[in-house]
Amino acid sequence: MTDHQVALLELVCLSVESAAVTIDSALIKSSFAAVEPRGSEITTYFYAHLFEHNPDVRKLFAEHLDEQQDRLWAALTTLVDKLDDTDTVVAVLQGLGRRHAGYGALPAHFPAVGASLLAALAHVAGDAWTPAAEASWTALYGVVAEVMGGALTEAATG
Repeated sequence: MTDHQVALLELVCLSVESAAVTIDSALIKSSFAAVEPRGSEITTYFYAHLFEHNPDVRKLFAEHLDEQQDRLWAALTTLVDKLDDTDTVVAVLQGLGRRHAGYGALPAHFPAVGASLLAALAHVAGDAWTPAAEASWTALYGVVAEVMGGALTEAATG
């Protein structure tokens, strides 16, 4: 593991510890279980929301989103399933960050993606989307953005 990867892992651990009040693993998992049967609806809503509110990012994606929606859903499922396994989550997120550098993604895109993800989850979850669930998902996405953004920046700068 490189010094940068060690520093990134320490940052993630600190982020998780400092956000422990709002990242509730059980709540993340239970709220995800409530929406899991409607995964395709979440990904469809996510991309519609993202492109409606951020039309400039549309050019980063293929015309047809079926495969992209499947990859997004698989990534979310892995994140939730492995939420308590920090090493695995960090490795997955770093890989995603590096790959997204090749797609032309920028750290500046992460807030828009987070807003669209939260909007999609809230839309599909209905009453299962409580203020506590939103706080947990918001804190979790903050860690996701940090880890992916760090790996994306490192990959883009070489």
